[in-house]
Amino acid sequence: MLGSEKSHGNPPGRARGNPRGRAERGRGLGLGLALLSACAFGGSGVAAKPLIEAGLDPLHVVWLRVAGAALVMLPLAWRHRTLVRQRPALLAGFGLLAVAGVQACYFASISRIPVGVALLVEYLAPALVLGWVRFVQRRPVTKAAAFGVVLAVGGLACVVEVWSGLSFDTVGLLLALGAACCQVGYFVLSDQGSDAGEAAPDPLGVIAYGLLVGTAVLTVIARPWGMDWQVLAGSADMDGSAVPAWTLIGWIVLVATVIAYVTGIVSVRTLSPQVAGVVACLEAVIATVLAWVMLGERLSAPQLAGGAIVLVGAFIAQSATPAKKEGSAVRVSESEEELSPSGSAA
Repeated sequence: MLGSEKSHGNPPGRARGNPRGRAERGRGLGLGLALLSACAFGGSGVAAKPLIEAGLDPLHVVWLRVAGAALVMLPLAWRHRTLVRQRPALLAGFGLLAVAGVQACYFASISRIPVGVALLVEYLAPALVLGWVRFVQRRPVTKAAAFGVVLAVGGLACVVEVWSGLSFDTVGLLLALGAACCQVGYFVLSDQGSDAGEAAPDPLGVIAYGLLVGTAVLTVIARPWGMDWQVLAGSADMDGSAVPAWTLIGWIVLVATVIAYVTGIVSVRTLSPQVAGVVACLEAVIATVLAWVMLGERLSAPQLAGGAIVLVGAFIAQSATPAKKEGSAVRVSESEEELSPSGSAA
């Protein structure tokens, strides 16, 4: 990753034009894209809730979201049609896990357990990403990144007020955990081929085909032919204001899906799966703030405190250089400690 390209011999004032300067600029861009992705994803609930309250089934809203985005990205799918032959497993995995899996598992889980519990379980994904990187890919992760994950998850527990409605429905919890595992697939698959240079699969092509695969899967699950299409011709109530349903669908498709996925996958390749995963935790905070402003859902003191903790955790994690094995020893700055395979500081 760009974050691992540090050169200790260059003075700080000569960052421009050297590898360290390029790495820092790339890291800043990646962080900005990750934040934009979190904001875009976080805005989906604010637009979807009025549609659901107007009479649309949640799965039908998900289908409209994915199918509409797939239609927008269709020209890119045609442009990168060679990916079907070159990376069929990647495209199928991205569509099944990163698109259809996360949405289907999450909406199925909230039909059995409180939304706050489902959201918290789903956002265990950043911790699971670190576990994947550490134990499956056998790559070291920094202590700071791990500590940031702990803070972020703890903060999320406050944001969603998990103590206010905990239910131990085994099937519901397993479905929420399935959503978390699918979200891990999103971050891991988004990172595939990032080191292949020009031979790396184009991220826009991967997203386009992922949305097409997701649409096919969700069509079977959601059965959109039974949708109440008249709802789309009317308006939905947003905290006392009537908003055209097509406007909300347009927001969900263009911003909360197309822009969210595009900026998200690019940020993963620029940062790393574990760092981008922690920054993505801000989606829950952003969604809560937007619901407060646009839907009139007030924040409690514990939620405000939890949001601050999530921000601190995300900042700590993104500030830690993502460690990456490159044949020989991994270079890190002298101020950073990495966990050795045995778990001790190396």
